[in-house]
Amino acid sequence: MSQQTLVLPPGLAHDRPLVEAASGGAENEWVKYDKVKQYTNAFVILDDKKVLLGLKKRGIGMGLWNGFGGKVDPGETPEQAAVRELQEEAGITAPLQQCGTLLFVVDGVDTAFDISVFNAYEYTGTVTESEEMRPEWFSIQKSMLPPHHPLTTIDHGEASETLPPIPLQTMWADDEFWLPLMFARRYFVGRADFGADNKMRRWWFAAEPTPA
Repeated sequence: MSQQTLVLPPGLAHDRPLVEAASGGAENEWVKYDKVKQYTNAFVILDDKKVLLGLKKRGIGMGLWNGFGGKVDPGETPEQAAVRELQEEAGITAPLQQCGTLLFVVDGVDTAFDISVFNAYEYTGTVTESEEMRPEWFSIQKSMLPPHHPLTTIDHGEASETLPPIPLQTMWADDEFWLPLMFARRYFVGRADFGADNKMRRWWFAAEPTPA
């Protein structure tokens, strides 16, 4: 299935071939919005086995685990903002590369969240807790890893160390759909609409085809 045969949700655009990965809530209309604000979300992944997440300590998403990011300030590119936010929230720097784009829309909120997602496979500095986030390493459970992918260095036989698995039960509801795409190193796009109660009401995610 290619991009030409897919109908992307309103607000999404992509210029590469895509394969639909997950969708749901088609009985609900896509939520309308008037404005869009740019945000970033960044992840550090080591040896395709563990990922650095942060527990949000205040503001939107307080009490949930997520990547590190925030608003793109005037005059910044999303990449510059992602590097800045990772340094501010986790005390480290990393050679971030964009790996996906997400659009979040909340019923009753007139501004949509256009989120550029970045990742890196190395970092420098010391992981440090900040006023905003409490960083912690988590193991990437096998159910979220591709069984075989030529670009990864996954060894399913042994874990590099004992770490808790990614805590999907205390993350945003959409994460379970696109995190595996990121771990498979497939560029992805997606949209998730939430109700006023923060429950996901409609969603759609797609990614580049798996390399042969």
